[in-house]
Amino acid sequence: MKKSFLSIICLLATLTANQTMAAGDAAAGESKVAMCAGCHGSDGNSMVASFPKLAGIGEKYMTQQLRMVKSGERVIVEMTGILNGSSDQDLQDMAAYYDSKTRQTSGAQDITLVGISNPEEALDYGENVYRGGNMKTGVAACTGCHSPSGNGNGPAGYPGLGGQHADYIEKQLLAYRRGERASGGNAIIMQGVAANLSDREIKAVANYISGLN
Repeated sequence: MKKSFLSIICLLATLTANQTMAAGDAAAGESKVAMCAGCHGSDGNSMVASFPKLAGIGEKYMTQQLRMVKSGERVIVEMTGILNGSSDQDLQDMAAYYDSKTRQTSGAQDITLVGISNPEEALDYGENVYRGGNMKTGVAACTGCHSPSGNGNGPAGYPGLGGQHADYIEKQLLAYRRGERASGGNAIIMQGVAANLSDREIKAVANYISGLN
């Protein structure tokens, strides 16, 4: 029942999403993201797993996140105060710039999991979670919001995840499960999904997503 409920939420949000994208100017945004390059790369492809890739993540989603960081609704210690001097148009331009860039694939790693010692089986397990969820525990498939290819749903504000650092995805899923990440409209959906994900499922699906492109 919970799985169906979460799927319905994703569907309704998609159907009612404003089809007009944020009025960001990617060209104008290029000069405004200079302060971000040290952590996220000049083109939004971070080389460090603790800092997420921002390239092609979705303009609407990125604009929402930047607004929440600036307002303090979402607390990211490394970004404290960094957006204080940015206007809302600046935030939209920055989001548009990053969305115009191609997200590079981190690549799935050969990992083992509790009860799964074969890396290929571990990767298959992650794919099954991503594409099918877990009916027994009420976990909805990730594809409903983030698409089979991992490119998300821009108009609905669901981010592209394919190729993202596995460590970062794992960290965010754990934060959702613990209720530590609770800002924004997507948080309710993600908390509902993560609530019933096991540590093994989180590690497996994060690794699988890092290889999607």
